[in-house]
Amino acid sequence: MMLHEMLNPAPDAYRDEKSDGTSLKFGDVRKTKLTLGKINLLRKMNDQRKIEYAEKLKNVKLQYGAAPPAAA
Repeated sequence: MMLHEMLNPAPDAYRDEKSDGTSLKFGDVRKTKLTLGKINLLRKMNDQRKIEYAEKLKNVKLQYGAAPPAAA
């Protein structure tokens, strides 16, 4: 877990615990249905991950990038 995950609340596009019906029980023999709503949630989660990754890369470039040339 990263520090910013502890300090900042999770965005709305993240996994919702109350709508998570993926836990299987002993008698479950059918596959779970992949509905349009679930596909839309997966798309939102993927978009959010892309945004976070781009922000992380930007911060890493600022931290570890070359220093700007000194003005003469």
